[in-house]
Amino acid sequence: MNQTLHGVRVLLADDHAIVRLGFRLLLEGAGAVVVGEADSGENAIRLYAETQPDLLVMDVSMPGSGGLAALERLLAWETKARVLMLSAHHDDIVPVRSLRLGAAGYLCKRADPAEFLRAVGQIAAGRRYLDPELAQTVALAQLSGSANPVETLTEKELAVFLKLAGGRSVNDVAADFCLSPSTVGTHLYHIKQKLNVQNAAELTLVAVRNGLIEA
Repeated sequence: MNQTLHGVRVLLADDHAIVRLGFRLLLEGAGAVVVGEADSGENAIRLYAETQPDLLVMDVSMPGSGGLAALERLLAWETKARVLMLSAHHDDIVPVRSLRLGAAGYLCKRADPAEFLRAVGQIAAGRRYLDPELAQTVALAQLSGSANPVETLTEKELAVFLKLAGGRSVNDVAADFCLSPSTVGTHLYHIKQKLNVQNAAELTLVAVRNGLIEA
């Protein structure tokens, strides 16, 4: 048994039950205690308040407002919260955003199970963690500033962009974020201006090229 996780209390947030089960088995096998499971960002925040875990493991892409918005809301309420963000995609934009918002770590879901446990162990011990495969790209992205036009988007614009690029309609996104369709439309206008795109297909293309969604 990996004693480094013995007694560490973890909250899991992922909208796929089978993924949560895999994480639960890995964590419990290493001695950690899974105190709750959430299937959305909103539920993650609610369960965090109820369980007060040592750390939260949260997927970036979930129904509702999603992981990045939940991370921002959680840290605004509980500044000491330690969060490991996960994503299925290799890119540098979302890791950089996650770390800027205050995540304690970021890991690609394609990582080896042992690397996942190492990430949890580091964060539980009060350190920060970054997926070694992403470290160089993230460092370069931070050095180059806004060389990528997607980096010019605000946090809310990025969240709206990811939803729209994934095929959600303006009305869907409005419902997800509890905004009016006209407000989402304003965000969309600014997104199109910043990314120099004309329509939804081009939005999706930009997201695919940046590794934010799969083709």
